[in-house]
Amino acid sequence: MSPATTGHALPEPHATAGLGDVVERQKLLRVRGRSVAWVPPLVLLAAIAVADYNTTGEFRIISWIVLVPGIAAALCGVWGTAVFAVLCMASYTLVDNAWPHQFQAGLPDFILVALGGVLATLACAVRVRGERRTLHMRDVTDTVRRTVLRPLPPGWGGLEHAGVYLTADAQARVGGDFYDIQPGPHGTRVLVGDVQGKGLGAVETAAVLLGTFREAGYHEADLGVVADRLESRMVRHRAYTTALGRADGDRFATAVLLAFPADEDDVVDAVVLGHEPPLAVGPSGVRRLPVAGGLPLGYRELAPGRPPVRRVRVDADETLLVVTDGVTEARDREGRFFKVVEAVREAVAADPRLMAPGLLVPAVRDRTLRHCHGRLADDTTVFAVRRGRGAGVERREGGRSPL
Repeated sequence: MSPATTGHALPEPHATAGLGDVVERQKLLRVRGRSVAWVPPLVLLAAIAVADYNTTGEFRIISWIVLVPGIAAALCGVWGTAVFAVLCMASYTLVDNAWPHQFQAGLPDFILVALGGVLATLACAVRVRGERRTLHMRDVTDTVRRTVLRPLPPGWGGLEHAGVYLTADAQARVGGDFYDIQPGPHGTRVLVGDVQGKGLGAVETAAVLLGTFREAGYHEADLGVVADRLESRMVRHRAYTTALGRADGDRFATAVLLAFPADEDDVVDAVVLGHEPPLAVGPSGVRRLPVAGGLPLGYRELAPGRPPVRRVRVDADETLLVVTDGVTEARDREGRFFKVVEAVREAVAADPRLMAPGLLVPAVRDRTLRHCHGRLADDTTVFAVRRGRGAGVERREGGRSPL
């Protein structure tokens, strides 16, 4: 699969699609944990020496030994490449002098082998420096991702949850989709959203909205006020980016706000802000929550006032599934959209265990990637949550948490 993925509470967290080439090569050239990168150039060196020794004098191939340091430069470290360069010069001298009075390739080819070894060592040094820089940049990107999408502990806020995030750009590893869970004295709040656009501007906006949610979701008793705070922060952030002269001053975001009240175990409060309504997945089937959609964050001037908060009854064994438009707008090669409701219904009917968040999320992820053949047009988030056992105790503990 080409998209890069991140996630939590899944059997394979931070899934495998976004790793750099250097890491993949290191994995491929290891046997039982030990590097075997030196084997291909050594085999080539031995093959050239043996072949030259067993051919007639009119057909000398010992100068081909100059290829060995080049192969080592692509696979080994700097010191390993230097060792092969020296070994090649020694092998050339030994083999070429096997016939001291005839068939010698001579000094010109020796200079070629020596020069090839030096250039290969220098090229290897450049390659290793580039790989180290790439790994450093990946570490920086992972730090940014963990800052925006912080890891969520199992059972956080009394909820059983799972989420996976796939970037359309396999090298970016972070984008404009976001999600979080915030326990507090008024229950546990969940936010899933998607910032319009891509790039660092979308990441910055997602971080701004998550910071606001983590504060307002903890302190505010009314979920509508939390939504209002998010709208206000979005408008202020747009004004800030416009003042900087940036071209993304009209950015907006869609979001779903969920609240699991501390005093009721069979209801969920929901606010939908220009987003697809959540799906409730349970033994009775798959249904969309009957939540009226409000405008996306950043468009409140078109409909002043707080968005409506809808209280919906949800069974204890129902899982709420929220996906971003990377799922709903995934297309196959014929241009047909992915039908997430039908896909989830078929998956759960085939295996009722998939109603659990930890199994439902990877099932939706895999079906989405199969539908679009691994080519996502947009960043994609799949997030599932339901009340866990002993939720009341964990919510009370979460209400005292400063996070």
